[in-house]
Amino acid sequence: MGINRIYFSDFYKVEPTTLEEYGAFNISLLNDLPLFIDPFLIFCSENPEYKKLHDEIINYMVYLRDQAQQYPIPTEGMLRARYCFPEVKQTYLGFCEDGNCGRGLGPDFAIALHTGLKEIFKDFGEEQITRSPHLEKLCLFKKKVGRDNISDFVTNLIKEYLFDYTQQFAKEHLDPSMCKLFKNVSRIKFNYDLGVWQSGSFYLPHFNNDFVLLTPTDMLVRDDTWINKKNMYDSFEQIAASLPDTSLRFEVNQYFHGLLSKKAKRPERLSAAQKTIEQYPQIIDYYIRKREDNEEAAMENSVSEVGGVKQLFIDQLQKLVEQLRTETDFYKIRQDSYDEAMQRIKYLKHIIENCDGYRWFYDGNKPVRRESDLHIMYKLVCYDTFSDVNSEVNNGRGPVDFKLSNSRKDSTLVEFKLSRTLKKNLEKQVEVYKDANNTNKAIKVILYFSEEEHKKTQGILNDLELTGKPGIVLIDARTDNKPSASKAS
Repeated sequence: MGINRIYFSDFYKVEPTTLEEYGAFNISLLNDLPLFIDPFLIFCSENPEYKKLHDEIINYMVYLRDQAQQYPIPTEGMLRARYCFPEVKQTYLGFCEDGNCGRGLGPDFAIALHTGLKEIFKDFGEEQITRSPHLEKLCLFKKKVGRDNISDFVTNLIKEYLFDYTQQFAKEHLDPSMCKLFKNVSRIKFNYDLGVWQSGSFYLPHFNNDFVLLTPTDMLVRDDTWINKKNMYDSFEQIAASLPDTSLRFEVNQYFHGLLSKKAKRPERLSAAQKTIEQYPQIIDYYIRKREDNEEAAMENSVSEVGGVKQLFIDQLQKLVEQLRTETDFYKIRQDSYDEAMQRIKYLKHIIENCDGYRWFYDGNKPVRRESDLHIMYKLVCYDTFSDVNSEVNNGRGPVDFKLSNSRKDSTLVEFKLSRTLKKNLEKQVEVYKDANNTNKAIKVILYFSEEEHKKTQGILNDLELTGKPGIVLIDARTDNKPSASKAS
């Protein structure tokens, strides 16, 4: 067996502590990790370079605002040149479960942003209520602009900084054989005089005929940007009740309560909040100011969330890989795709149920609650498989978690499910996958973390007449029934 190579530190033979001291996150080169850049963390940082970056982001947004006013009906070329950017996949961060290729920013995002700057936020950059303009403001109103869009957009706007940041690390810490000069990298810096993006050349680590970019850890967050739509709607009534403008406060509350029935429940109240904000968009600035005033919590949240990702996907997963490597033949199997997939799953089941491996599937005291997290963990664990492993295979009839292939005639579909999200139509879905992928081999792996989840799973399998089927594997990841749990804590 060779050395396990999953993370940047593995591939470039640098100590993880060296990355940590530099301030960079130790990315995986096998799959994106679920983190993204939050522009609010750039705004509230004491780092003078970050303050300059935030100013540059706002300058570009003000430029777009002026363009939106000057050209209210933009051409396709203008939208593509000003708003449409590819995902900067070389950061290996984001929501892609297969490799590091995301969708980037397309026409829907471009039109939504242009329309917002033209109509609703035509005073962007001249706000009186907030301490500063914020790019995230545009995602609070438009349906086509979400947190991943904001992260992709910001990443593109600070590309020059990320390239310089990585170049400096490469020159100081990496062997020259692992780096090369990448010439004429497109869209690095915007020239306002000419109205065009300019290219640049950088000395960077290379991997698979492409460069790799490092990102400062203190820019990253996991679940959502600090300024976000869900938080604004959830806190709407508190914001409305505390508006300092008494006239506006009266109008907003009058309008909001006029939309509610006598026994309005949460969905109705959220809908009413959305309609009220559409009627009184100045509420958004009061919400943003409230978030600005609580910036310390934003930084603490980032530290907590990024630390959780590091703990789950790096620290614990490395221990799981090492346990599988030393205590099983997980990385030595070579059979047909079904036998290989099943044998690996059985080894995983054995480690989780009998060798304290369940510990690696908890974030602190909380079990893994996102199936996407489970998929990423399995993909990283299978870094050295003999079969070709593709995740989220979509053949036009719906995605399946993994497809393991040895050849066109030998492939197996694998679905990972958390017990709490198990659907009763799972059997029919897998039958469709079998037919669409020209394979009759499929495995469903179901993790459960409590006796209640176990009973629920058994009930669903009994109803579907799937109990005892060879392609169904249940894995017990409970903490309360393991003999050595007290020793492991």
